Amino acid sequence: MRVLVVEDEPKLGAFLKRGLGEAGFEVHHTPNGDEGYELAKEKPWDVIVLDIMLPGRDGLSILKQLRKQRNAVPVILLTARSELDERLEGLDCGADDYLTKPFFLEELIARIHALIRRLSRDQLSLLEVGPIKLNLLTRELEIEGQAIELTTREFSLLEYLCRSPGRILSRTQIYERVWGYDFDPRTNLVDVYVGRLRKKLGAASEWLETVRGVGYRLRKE
Repeated sequence: MRVLVVEDEPKLGAFLKRGLGEAGFEVHHTPNGDEGYELAKEKPWDVIVLDIMLPGRDGLSILKQLRKQRNAVPVILLTARSELDERLEGLDCGADDYLTKPFFLEELIARIHALIRRLSRDQLSLLEVGPIKLNLLTRELEIEGQAIELTTREFSLLEYLCRSPGRILSRTQIYERVWGYDFDPRTNLVDVYVGRLRKKLGAASEWLETVRGVGYRLRKE
């Protein structure tokens, strides 16, 4: 797992880089908030360990900007203060966890592993294509933060499309997957349900494409 450490205290930064490296992580360390923001924005990381007080951009402004750009990289904040307000502000800005200095390296490692496990479970139950978010556990559709109610068949149809973005699915394939073998593929049932989905998707319906003479697909980003 690739970990970005943004920490300006030289001894702590070097200690975290060495300790996390010995624990099996691939670690990059920077002491500067501006550089940390550019690295966080431009490269893929599994976790970012982010100090709040930094030269250049501070940790909270980095976190706010990343979340504004819909960058969902897991972030663990480091703070030298124990005030509740600062911790709450960090969580409100989109932090996944926080640690108050001083802390044990073993605790940070355990929190990183717990965070990765939790996010892995969430990813298995969440399908995302563009603005379309399907929660397979709660059977809910969300678009731009708005919950949209779907019937059982509509949800199953959208789930099938979301599982293979970019792949053209024929009407016969959709019939067999969503309705089973009890329906006559010569009917226009699939087209009717796709029309219903498009109405409920609203502006996001542009992601649901018709491939003339073949079937449908959700385009990739």
